[in-house]
Amino acid sequence: MCRNLVGLLQSGQERQVVDVKIGIKQSARELSFESNESASSIESTLSAAFAGGSATVKFTDNKGRQFLVPTDSIAYVEIGAEETRRVGFIA
Repeated sequence: MCRNLVGLLQSGQERQVVDVKIGIKQSARELSFESNESASSIESTLSAAFAGGSATVKFTDNKGRQFLVPTDSIAYVEIGAEETRRVGFIA
């Protein structure tokens, strides 16, 4: 197992990360998280929820946490540009 971890750290793998911020009505704070989904995937999820009249929309962050947000409580959504982050050590 240790060899696999070392191999992963040395491989310098890349992953896509998108910053998402959701403003909630009647709240001074916003919901902010990073997602491994693409920006277009997040946008289509939101559009489908609004168009379909869904009561909630579900998001999953890059740590596996899930967020259920009532669609009628969403004030705004900010989807950051996709950013490539390197994982591991670069030799």
